[in-house]
This record gives sequence, structure tokens and C-alpha cells, in this order.
Amino acid sequence: MNKIAVLGSGLLGGSIALAAQSRMQGVAVVLWGRREDSIRVANELGVTYATTDLGDAVSEADMIILATPVGAMLQILDSVSKIKSLKDIIITDVGSVKLTPRDTLEAVAQAAGACYIGSHPMAGSEQAGIHAARANLFMGAACVITNDFNHSEEKVTLLRDFWEALGCECYQTSSEEHDRVMARISHLPHLLASVGALVGLKYSEDRKFAGNGLRDTTRVASGHPAMWAEILLRNRGAIKEPIEEAIGHLRDVLAFLEDSSEEQLERLLNDAKQHRDNL
Repeated sequence: MNKIAVLGSGLLGGSIALAAQSRMQGVAVVLWGRREDSIRVANELGVTYATTDLGDAVSEADMIILATPVGAMLQILDSVSKIKSLKDIIITDVGSVKLTPRDTLEAVAQAAGACYIGSHPMAGSEQAGIHAARANLFMGAACVITNDFNHSEEKVTLLRDFWEALGCECYQTSSEEHDRVMARISHLPHLLASVGALVGLKYSEDRKFAGNGLRDTTRVASGHPAMWAEILLRNRGAIKEPIEEAIGHLRDVLAFLEDSSEEQLERLLNDAKQHRDNL
């Protein structure tokens, strides 16, 4: 690849640009954002080439990475397809859900002859925006690749090589399986952290007693509310089951407390400990 266009100047987009320009010598990396202030911050952080000109960003690009909210991806890709030919160009995204991008981008990508292959680097932060971007965000992170349209192995390898160059360990699966897994290991934990913050920090006078346990278990509740509301709604089909399981476990705990069943409480806590220790 000679040029990569990263469309979206938030945490992930900015971090991709920083990581790629430092780790992929000889490849031009361009970051596009809608707002001048984001581009200014990106330049201050060290992004060499950042612009609000979409045509300039995608010109001669071999790969386009959609790093915007999932709901904005179709409009942006449609705009790009009217600016330049997308034939055989790799289009990927960094969405936390994969079924929605796959289904919404399919028509535009196929009509333009592009190769859409989904990506989800499991890297992020409770912080949001370009200010939090950093070049080492992807070091040691898992990255899921979804090739639902059965594009060539050559294209998949190019995409895998890209994420591995940024420090990721890549795995390939279907969009359906991705969304099922994310509902359990990412989306439900965020909900539980939010509920923990709502309950544990309900009374402001109690906060002075909060220790690392509360801080650790509720950290991700500081994530961007609008972004997480979109993620949860778009993956609502997959997240219902783990939510019901979580409610079931809480009901079990209430029953164990009511019955003063120390043995059953210990068994539940031990099972949880074993799962966590094996992580």
C-alpha cells in the first residue's frame, strides 16, 4: 500500500494515524476530520497530514478506514464513492458492532467495486476524542476481522498485515459471531459498570470512601454516553441474553442472602473468581 486514508478524527482515528505513520515507513497516512479544531489538535499531537478536505484525504488511497460513529459511515462512504473510484480498494471500519456496517455499507461498496472487510481493534479508553489519541493504543490488542463478502485472501492478508504492524493480534470470524462475543465481553461489562456507578455513587457524600475496587469496576462507565447508546442499540439483539443472565445471577444472590446460604454464595463467588483468574 502507498496511501491510507483514515476518516474520522476521534480517539481511534487519531491513534491509527499516529501508529501507522510511525510504524509503516514509506506509506502515506492521511487523517480526515470534519472540524478544524480536531485537525489542529491532531497536528499538535504529531499527525503529519490531517485535513478537512475529504477529496484530498482519499485521493490515491489504497485503503480507507472508516473511524466515525457507525451511523455516519454510510453517508461518508457514499460521499467518497462520488469523489473517486473505489474499485478494488480495501474499505474497512473500526466499529464495535459488525452486522450494522456490513449490512449498511454493502450496496455502496459492491456498486463501487470496493472490497469491504470489517475490522474491530479491541483498543480504546473511557476517554474520547482526538485529545486522547496515542500511537501505542493498539500494542497487544486483539483485532477481529470479518470477511463476510468472501474477498480474496490477498486482500484479507493486506488488512491483517496492517493491523499487525500497529501492534494487534488478529482473529477472523463472522459479523454475527463478533457481535455475539462483544455483547458478552464488552457491551455487558460496560452496562454493569454503569449500573455500578449509578448504585455505588448514588449518594455524593459516600464518594470520599471510594477505593480502587469501585474505581476499577466502574472505570469504563466514564465512556462517551452517545457512542455507547448507539453501540447498545445496534447490538440489542445479541445483548439481551447476557443481560437476562446477569439479572438471573443477581436474583440468585438475593435468594442466597434471604436463605442465609453461605455455601451457595461462596460457590457463585468462586465460579466468578475462576473465570476471572483464567482471563
